[in-house]
Amino acid sequence: MGMSSLKLLKYVLFFFNLLFWFCGCCILGFGIYLLIHNDIGILFRNLPSLTLGNVLVIVGSIIMVVAFLGCMGSIKENKCLLMSFFVLLLIILLAEVTLAILLFVYEQKLSKSVAESLTDSFQRYYSDNSTKAAWDSIHKFLQCCGVNGTSDWNITPPTSCPSGPEVKGCYVGAKMWFQSNFLYIGIITICVCVIQVLGMSFALTLNCQIDKTSQSLGL
Repeated sequence: MGMSSLKLLKYVLFFFNLLFWFCGCCILGFGIYLLIHNDIGILFRNLPSLTLGNVLVIVGSIIMVVAFLGCMGSIKENKCLLMSFFVLLLIILLAEVTLAILLFVYEQKLSKSVAESLTDSFQRYYSDNSTKAAWDSIHKFLQCCGVNGTSDWNITPPTSCPSGPEVKGCYVGAKMWFQSNFLYIGIITICVCVIQVLGMSFALTLNCQIDKTSQSLGL
């Protein structure tokens, strides 16, 4: 019974981490694609490294490393690798909780920083082609115009702005987009946390099962 349980846990954890590793590859690839083709990050020169592309590249790389440790630790029944996998998952989980708390505590400062960055980049709309392309992309995606609305333009708004008497600003548009997708973001976040907890549980259980099997065999 002990050996069959060990084999079952070993392969469950292996395929779990293999799927996790492929997800990391997809996230990394998407992050690289955004770094090459997406220029939205130019709007936030105050936070040059906190672009979606950079974040996805870092997250994807971490997932791939952690999943690799989980795969090798489970298939080789290596307790050191399994505990390294467990500790890394625990650190990531604690970092996510800390980040969520910091975002909640400093929400006003973050909103102010985003508004200042948008206003600063808006001044360069006609002087920098990359900034112009980024703003045009935001106009079309969020169906907004300028930072606070069409009143930001001293002349006729660009063609990328939607037409209408009451067009919202992109700062308000971004907040509305986040609020409208908050449920989906929350569900995804909870699912990721549950997967991490399951991975940690599998790793600990397999580690204990290896000990029990070794003792029963007199190793």
